[in-house]
Amino acid sequence: MGAEREASVGSGRRQRGVLGSLVEILIIAVTAILLAVVIKTFLAQAFYIPSESMQPGLEVNDRVLVEKPSYWMGGTPERGDVVVFTDPGGWLSANQIAPSPTGFRAVLAKIGLYPTGDHLVKRVIGVAGDTVECCESGRVVVNGTPLDASSFIAPTDTCDGPMAQDNGSYVKGGCRGWKAVVPEGRIFVMGDNRANSADSSFHLCSPERQESGDEACSNAFVPVSDVVGRVAVVFWPTDRFGVEHRPETFDSVD
Repeated sequence: MGAEREASVGSGRRQRGVLGSLVEILIIAVTAILLAVVIKTFLAQAFYIPSESMQPGLEVNDRVLVEKPSYWMGGTPERGDVVVFTDPGGWLSANQIAPSPTGFRAVLAKIGLYPTGDHLVKRVIGVAGDTVECCESGRVVVNGTPLDASSFIAPTDTCDGPMAQDNGSYVKGGCRGWKAVVPEGRIFVMGDNRANSADSSFHLCSPERQESGDEACSNAFVPVSDVVGRVAVVFWPTDRFGVEHRPETFDSVD
């Protein structure tokens, strides 16, 4: 009888030990998921680069880490920042939207541990109140200051202006004159691969349409509220690992 009682007690202890271990594992897993959600919401999030529009700095399928604290407490994107933002309306065509991840990858994407590609990435050229125009001696001009973009954009034959477009009376190959004043609460962005980037300059309306108050003209400017964060690091592939810096040329803009 004594041996049977001891065996029963030992079995109960083992069961409680297994149950305790399972509870501990569950607590650790839930804590890890909650921590990942907090990091994604407030600190950082992974994305992948879906197009060639930011070459040569960012290549197709590069994995980048976007940091968010820079825009806390009233902070806003600054000229020269490379930012990730949601589509402000009509910038992404159906074939440019990456398929949503499925299965376990979808779970990881929800908590920010798997890169997503349903956003856009561009460089901030102008902020609220800035006047952006093209071009002076082949350079984009911000508030009267020509930008030396040679250190970060793809080489161009004639100017640093945008890809060809036809918006209103703007029928141009990128270098014929255009001008835009950035509205409050918005930013003007361009891709570093100027010949292959449907960015703010591509969606810009003609002066006549701008002056008419055409609501569609606001589509050229990205709402600050749509900005997820600033690209801080390229983390994959490992041979392209690097920290993203704001080019010095923007320091000279008033």
